[in-house]
Amino acid sequence: MNPKEIHISDYNYPLSDERIAKFPLPYRDHSKLLVYRHGEVTEDLFYNLPHYLPKGALMVFNNTRVIQARFHFRKATASGDYAGALIEVFLLEPAEPADYEQMFQTTSQCTWQCLVGNAKKWKTGTLTRQITVKGQSVLLSVERGNPSLGGDGDGSPIRFSWVTHPSEGPEEAHAVSFADILDIAGELPIPPYLNRATQESDKTTYQTVYSKIKGSVAAPTAGLHFTNNVLQALDEHGIEREELTLHVGAGTFRPVKSELIADHPMHTEYISVKRQTIERLIQHDAQAVAVGTTSVRTLESLYYMGCRLARNPHATEAELHIDQWEPYGSIGENWGDKGTEVRGTPRITPLEALQHILDWLDCNHKTTLHSSTQIIIAPGYEYKIVRALVTNFHQPQSTLLLLVSAFVNGDWHTIYDYALAHDFRFLSYGDSSLLIP
Repeated sequence: MNPKEIHISDYNYPLSDERIAKFPLPYRDHSKLLVYRHGEVTEDLFYNLPHYLPKGALMVFNNTRVIQARFHFRKATASGDYAGALIEVFLLEPAEPADYEQMFQTTSQCTWQCLVGNAKKWKTGTLTRQITVKGQSVLLSVERGNPSLGGDGDGSPIRFSWVTHPSEGPEEAHAVSFADILDIAGELPIPPYLNRATQESDKTTYQTVYSKIKGSVAAPTAGLHFTNNVLQALDEHGIEREELTLHVGAGTFRPVKSELIADHPMHTEYISVKRQTIERLIQHDAQAVAVGTTSVRTLESLYYMGCRLARNPHATEAELHIDQWEPYGSIGENWGDKGTEVRGTPRITPLEALQHILDWLDCNHKTTLHSSTQIIIAPGYEYKIVRALVTNFHQPQSTLLLLVSAFVNGDWHTIYDYALAHDFRFLSYGDSSLLIP
């Protein structure tokens, strides 16, 4: 199957609003678990997940942490008070500095690629907001940034700056980082299809229990079902665990507006994989159980990064970026042949690809691979590393549903028809599935 010729309308199913879980269950691991094994479907509760996995399997988690990426400002009125139009500034990805860790450590200014809500009401000028951080008064300002700092097509560069003053007394102001600004002034973004405001409880329930690395604007929701008890049970069952990082972007909610997938632009997301994780994958014959579609996209992208390095061992991290259609070659006369090349790079085994990454890390004295991926996984894709998948139930006509369909060799209707008929809860706060094709 040529994925560019896929009609998104063929990946539709009836999803009424009442099937969308607006809130999580009181106990994360008490959600339903649909188990799909070689075409057969059964169900259980999520806390029994370890019983369905073989001893010695390697399970890979995305340890990204959702940031409070939504800011609100009021425009000043003619009288000088801040009671004008409400402007929303939604962080997408760091622009200057572009590195996430450096960004959160900045103490006076930074620039993000952002979506702007009610943008017609704010075309020029500076918006300000007074907040209190660590007992100090902070004046937070935003203004339009340098257009040359634009990302991959979404949003606009917005420059944040802040000035700190002690609330009282003669002591000097303590440094306030952008991470501090986020915690005080930002709002945790929850998915738009929940059709409700963020609540205080979401700050906990919309994070995985193993989240560590700040950077996402949406949760890797397959991981929301895991509890420390389930993680301990995995260990007791001999399931090995590794983590990687993919910062989930707002593009994960971008609807497919084109009829043909060929016309849908995939969003870019940033990944980080430690040397230890590459080594563990090699020890497991380049086979893994992926927790969530973000882990899938990262693991499968590693294969094509290794292919890049097979051709150019001296590639930079930026040159390891995986383009949307890279896994499918030219999609021309040789498309689909296992012996063909991917943009001049010979097909190699997953183990060879991972070894190329390991060699590259050693050669460059790095302990972590940082790069990005725009990969789209759709029917016609041949999985390289992922052998089983834990994932939630995704929106109709979405690229995530295409990914699932590719994984189960087109048998997605069997899974979703069962879930609809047996009152499973859908989307981010909904139930889960374990897919073993």
